[in-house]
Amino acid sequence: MQKLAFYSQAESLSRHGRPLFDEDFQAWRGGPVCSPLYAQHRGKFLIRDGELNGDIGVLNDSERAIVDSVCQSLSNLTGNQLSARTHRESPWKDARNGLSGTAPSSTIISKSSIAEYYRNNPVISDIY
Repeated sequence: MQKLAFYSQAESLSRHGRPLFDEDFQAWRGGPVCSPLYAQHRGKFLIRDGELNGDIGVLNDSERAIVDSVCQSLSNLTGNQLSARTHRESPWKDARNGLSGTAPSSTIISKSSIAEYYRNNPVISDIY
């Protein structure tokens, strides 16, 4: 879920120049993590509808289309595959600044680095 939220944010920043949400992602060892989101699902391996706080109504049709498109495009990948993908990409790697893969980090991955990287390396290739 973290990686799908990250890639949805990346699509919005790179294609529309605005974030889906204000919270930042940090360069954790497992990949980008949004701490407030993590606090809601920590320890859960299966999340059922309605178990997380949030209101989909705050997203407009274009924003929902971004989330739907990212989820549909990346749903065939496992969490480990999505994590490995983020580890190959500059926003996470640059924020980690040479830390080993096992070292903890809470460094913020800047929205500008996300926008710039994914503008040139789209998360998904089809336009919604």
